[in-house]
Amino acid sequence: MEGILLGLGLAVIIGYLWYVSLIKKRNTGREALSGIDVQLKKRSNLVPNILKIAQKYMDHEKSLLTEITELRALATKGYNESDPRSVKNHLEVSEKLNQKVSQLMVSVENYPELKSDNTMLQAMQTYNEVEAQLSAARRFYNSAVSELNTAVEIFPGSIIAKMANVKVMPFYEADEAAKAPVDAADFLK
Repeated sequence: MEGILLGLGLAVIIGYLWYVSLIKKRNTGREALSGIDVQLKKRSNLVPNILKIAQKYMDHEKSLLTEITELRALATKGYNESDPRSVKNHLEVSEKLNQKVSQLMVSVENYPELKSDNTMLQAMQTYNEVEAQLSAARRFYNSAVSELNTAVEIFPGSIIAKMANVKVMPFYEADEAAKAPVDAADFLK
């Protein structure tokens, strides 16, 4: 009888420790996601300033400026950080915004007055710094998600995760356009 109680007690302790480990990993993932959100907020706060400066010079880029404004509004909307689909959607919209702002930065090269505007140069430099910080936040997030997903998918973590409502979270991934090869000829025209 003592052996059964000891075995049962040991199973409960191991289960509890596994549960604690899963919750810690989930919280680390949420912390990492929060770090991405902080950087995305910084970037979103820069976008209106960049657009205001660019708008003075870029009459032919109105559709791009409008698209960036719309994506910024979507990227700054709230989302459910516990729902993997909501997180994935949030990360995808943020990546689309990044692509469009990058496209705007390339377009700036076609406007010498804008390219030499000190305010625009400063805004672009700040944007690049935020992008570097965002890149680091993405790496931290993906590392945390990797640990969480491994713990959730491996037995007995899979059973404990279901009981604790801990879910596999999406990685921050570049979309297909960002993965496409770059043709230098496009920039040398």
